[in-house]
Amino acid sequence: MIVVTGAAGLIGCAVVRELNRRGIDDIILVDHMGTTDKWMNLRTLQYREYVEKDDFFYHIEENHELYAKSEAFIHLGACSSTMEKDASYLMRNNYQYSIGLAEYCMEHNIRMVYASSAATYGEGENGFDDSEEHIEKLLPLNPYGYSKQAFDLWLKRIKFAPSFAGIKYFNIFGPNEYHKDNMMSLVLKAYYQIRDEGKLRLFKSYKPEYKDGEQKRDFLYVEDAAKMTVYLALDNTKANGLFNSGRGEANTWLDLADAIFSAMGKEKNIEFVDMPDYIKERYQYYTCAPMDKLKKAGYKEPATPLKDAVADYVKNYLLQNERRA
Repeated sequence: MIVVTGAAGLIGCAVVRELNRRGIDDIILVDHMGTTDKWMNLRTLQYREYVEKDDFFYHIEENHELYAKSEAFIHLGACSSTMEKDASYLMRNNYQYSIGLAEYCMEHNIRMVYASSAATYGEGENGFDDSEEHIEKLLPLNPYGYSKQAFDLWLKRIKFAPSFAGIKYFNIFGPNEYHKDNMMSLVLKAYYQIRDEGKLRLFKSYKPEYKDGEQKRDFLYVEDAAKMTVYLALDNTKANGLFNSGRGEANTWLDLADAIFSAMGKEKNIEFVDMPDYIKERYQYYTCAPMDKLKKAGYKEPATPLKDAVADYVKNYLLQNERRA
């Protein structure tokens, strides 16, 4: 049996789809759906049982013999909003909850793969190396990034033993992200803007070394992120520590915009707008995920090229009014 927390989220449901593709359906899904439409992300998935996040530790206690024999916990559940200001909530939800799961996995020697975040890298002033050696030097720019960093550091103190792997997801996009509100990817936001207004708004740059629209990100299709996650959970259970999850290539917002306009069959029309002050102080101008470590761990599947990934998302989902995989 495999446990997937955050199973109704963007990456979580893609991970469950990937498990289903492998013929695995003995899966416990854990999430908190509340009044959102996240439940719709589960409709095509095959699984054993769904458990609400707040009931999960009780459920483990009541079904101890079942959970103690789990093959893996894939822990993706978290508040992932970089705009969340309640640091106490983030530490309870992202840090302390994760520690509780980790302690259970240690006690029963269960493989645990969990979502760290590229947000732990902060502005990137210390690079994007996924080695655990220098993670104390990283300076996250927001409480969300810090809550993820805190759990990474907690695991480092126990040397990621006996079997923990953290995945630092970069800019993930793809179907089933519609519940994310302001945290939706630019691909989806751009689709709505272009469809409704005929143009795309991008933030101006406030650093002279970056022209408007030439800020760079490492964009990764969610299906690729899911494959990397399942590989670490099931295929190489001896690969411990932190691993980046990206394409290993930084593209500009203009590159991404070109791919979106092309997939929609529209002429490019971009307006550069002022960046709100509350974003300026937390804005990353460049991210890129070195992928050497995951490749050395044996992962060989190439990531989907950006243009192809955007085309698949836009043409096969958004333009078909099929918002979910």
